[in-house]
Amino acid sequence: MKGKLIIFSAPSGTGKSTIINWLMENHKELNLNFSISCTSRAPRGQEQNGVEYFFLTPEEFRQRINNDEFVEYEEVYANRFYGTLKSQVEKQTANGENIVFDVDVKGACNIKKVYGDKALSIFIEPPSIETLRERLVGRGTDSAEVIEDRIARAAFELTFADKFDKRVVNDNLEEAEQKALRIIEEFLSR
Repeated sequence: MKGKLIIFSAPSGTGKSTIINWLMENHKELNLNFSISCTSRAPRGQEQNGVEYFFLTPEEFRQRINNDEFVEYEEVYANRFYGTLKSQVEKQTANGENIVFDVDVKGACNIKKVYGDKALSIFIEPPSIETLRERLVGRGTDSAEVIEDRIARAAFELTFADKFDKRVVNDNLEEAEQKALRIIEEFLSR
């Protein structure tokens, strides 16, 4: 049976990665696997080509863009690209894998547009911008300036929430995890 696509997007600090990791670690029956994306940055540490990412030069990345090989991509910084190859999605779903995408709102909307009913888009949102600010400050990892940039980006990203199939407000992590699980189980059972 062909796999399906599950797309997660959320502002930074909403707990999206925590929810995704919980699903993948505790619910193996869902057969969730990350999409293996491409990047034009150099490998870090022990990263291997074809495992964490497919590593391309900026020129190779641009050529693949010109060949319309990506479902979604973004140039995050000058010559620093990230994207998902259509061929990789086809390969993983043909193997029966349910692919998890952890992408920004624009990438999520693009994937949903390409795959329609074969894809489920889930937006994880904070209870409020103020709660999000408290979480980001509480992390203690970012300067005040970076936090304000993230808050401004979050306000922008929240304007996309109604474009998603499902929305999960993370005001209680366990409840948000359970809600995401129920949504995915229902989608995969169709």
